[in-house]
Amino acid sequence: MAKYSYEFKKKMVDAYLRGEGGYKYLSSVYGPHIKDIQKWVNNYQSFGDEGLMRSRQQVKYSFEKKLSVVEFYLSNEVSYQELAVQEGITNPSMIARWVSSFRIAGPDALRPHKKGRKKTLDKSKINNKSQEVEEKTIDTSAEHVKELEDELLKLRIENAFLKELRRLRLEDEAKMRERRSSSTASEENSD
Repeated sequence: MAKYSYEFKKKMVDAYLRGEGGYKYLSSVYGPHIKDIQKWVNNYQSFGDEGLMRSRQQVKYSFEKKLSVVEFYLSNEVSYQELAVQEGITNPSMIARWVSSFRIAGPDALRPHKKGRKKTLDKSKINNKSQEVEEKTIDTSAEHVKELEDELLKLRIENAFLKELRRLRLEDEAKMRERRSSSTASEENSD
C-alpha cells in the first residue's frame, strides 16, 4: 500500500496553493517530508490530478527515449524537474539515475537488461548455440557499425559535457579575477 493516499496528497497541495502555509509549516503540521510536499505540488502543477495518483503500471521507456533525454540534459542547462515536465515523466529522480548510469557506463547502461536467474542449458542446446555462433561470426559488420555508432554518440555527449564544464570553469575564474580586482581597487580607494 502507498504511504500517502491520493486524498492526503491533494489535501496538502490544496493547502499549499491556498496559502495556508509553506512547505516547512505543512510538513510540521501533517507529517510528510518537505521534499515530498514539493514533489506533489510540482507534479500537480505539471500534470494535474494524475500527477498525484500512484501509477499501478510501471512505465517502460525505450533505449532511444532514455538516450535522447540524457543527451538533452547533458547538452542544455535544464534541471531534472524541468526536463521531467517537458518529457512527461512524473519522476525526475529517474532521469537523475539515467544520467548517473550513463556517466558511469555509457549508453549501454540505458539498454534494457533481462532480470532473473539465467537458465541452465542442456547439451542439445549447447550444440545449437555453437552452430548459431558460427553463423553470427559471418555477419558482424552491422553489429560492429552499431557499436561504433554508440561509441561515437557517447563521445559526442562527453565532448559537449566537457565543453560546458570548461565554459563554467572559465566563467568562475573570470568572476574571481573581477572580485579580486574590485577588492584591490576598493582597498586603494580607502587608503
